[in-house]
Amino acid sequence: MSALPEPVTAPGRVLSTLNADGSRRWIRSKPSSGRFWRARRLVAYALMLVFVLIPYLQVGGKPLILLDLPARRFTLLGTTFLPTETALFMLLFLAAVVVILLVTALWGRVWCGWACPQTVYMEFLFRPVERWIEGGWRASRRMDRRRGFHPRRLAKDAIYLVFALFLAHTFLAYFVGVEELARWVQRSPVEHPTSFLVMLGTTALILFDFGWFREQTCLVACPYGRLQSVLLDRRSLIVGYDPGRGEPRVRGVRDRPAGAGDCIDCRMCVLTCPTGIDIREGLQMECIHCTQCMDACDFVMGRVGKPPGLIRYSSSDTLAGRDRRRFRVRLALYPVVLAVCLGLLAWGLATRSHAEVTLLRGLGVPYTRGADGSVVNQVRIKLANRADDDRAYGIALEGAPEARLIAPINPLPVAGGEMKTTSVFVVLPASAFRGGERAVAFRIADGTRWSESFPYRLVGPAGTGGGR
Repeated sequence: MSALPEPVTAPGRVLSTLNADGSRRWIRSKPSSGRFWRARRLVAYALMLVFVLIPYLQVGGKPLILLDLPARRFTLLGTTFLPTETALFMLLFLAAVVVILLVTALWGRVWCGWACPQTVYMEFLFRPVERWIEGGWRASRRMDRRRGFHPRRLAKDAIYLVFALFLAHTFLAYFVGVEELARWVQRSPVEHPTSFLVMLGTTALILFDFGWFREQTCLVACPYGRLQSVLLDRRSLIVGYDPGRGEPRVRGVRDRPAGAGDCIDCRMCVLTCPTGIDIREGLQMECIHCTQCMDACDFVMGRVGKPPGLIRYSSSDTLAGRDRRRFRVRLALYPVVLAVCLGLLAWGLATRSHAEVTLLRGLGVPYTRGADGSVVNQVRIKLANRADDDRAYGIALEGAPEARLIAPINPLPVAGGEMKTTSVFVVLPASAFRGGERAVAFRIADGTRWSESFPYRLVGPAGTGGGR
């Protein structure tokens, strides 16, 4: 028999959450209290409160945010968007992208470290509970080394499940509304199995994310770190280590040789990092700019009598001793593009019609012939009511006095924010067509508040009648 090949091992750590043999390396970061941590904690708890309150807030009688996927209606800041308003959605999406580009160019990954829900809940809810239940970050590491059942971890998982259930229900309120969510909770799962499974699946995903996948969401799943090479530039604000001041690093405080840098190689910046990296190796994809290493290093520098800021907010150019100018062309370009997008969005919202009408040909043949030789066109009318209240829309034909309009439902009632489709039939004599076409218009009106004419071309035989 041939000998089994030797197992392949990586020359170094490929991922901070993986050991060299491919096994999981759990990150149990040591908390570092400091001015940035206190500021981040205040921001985090404020964001948690906002996340919980938003589904209950209303603007002008509408939810502040409601992404009603089944009804295909999206309400943002009290303004309802219909799925057919693709231009407005495009402008809204472009504005969001430009904001991300501008914020990143100015302040780096401030979103990741200060406002991302993954960071906020992981660092200020789930990890603190973990350290409290398990007895601190050292005790958590000892549990990692001991295999087997740990009652404290079972208690932690039970608390995690409660958090996951609460977050899942709050998250779903953004998509179904608090009233519908309350009905889900009060009813038996047997009565609404689909919605119950959606809630159960969302809870399981949250529990999986914060209970097991954890920081790997930032390292593996989130694309932001991989995009930072194009989102950031050398003058963007980053959390960086100053090698000019810290190198050469020498471990310990006593008997330091002449010319040694300020870094005493205590590795506190590594112990406190929630993604397990060494910030001294330079800008890395895994760094979420959470400032934990800054607080840890400032504390150590204070203890050894050195000034703070060995690890600080700076830019790659500044840390490398290059030009410190902050202005870049992109900082002038991004606000201009953002202003254009927001201006067009505001203009589109201000000038959009109270209703959206789409005229479509009937299914099947383009036209039919009546017993008396007349030509019958079936026209499908899709009508979306953008108003908040229910309205009835009358349908009339213009530009063809000899035509007869047959509308089974006229006026057509459409609830606020809803869409309906109806079919009407236009009957014309064959002599009304020239070149197989006849131009007409449909007048749609909801009484005295809104009225608009929509041109349409009827089709018929290619005769030489007297139609216009």
